[in-house]
Amino acid sequence: MPLIDVSIAEGRSPEQLRALISALHSAAEESVGAVPENTTVILREVPTTHWSKADRTIAERNSAAEPR
Repeated sequence: MPLIDVSIAEGRSPEQLRALISALHSAAEESVGAVPENTTVILREVPTTHWSKADRTIAERNSAAEPR
């Protein structure tokens, strides 16, 4: 009974998130023979102000990349 828990930065469309869910279900079925009814996928959308790497949030990196 796979449980796939994914954290992703906010900003994707509902269609993109749905496609990701489907792809994760398919990957579990194809790679480990998971039964679809027993596979759970959790997507956690994290605000870009709460996700950092190298002491800079995604929001900070995005705002620095925008032309002024």
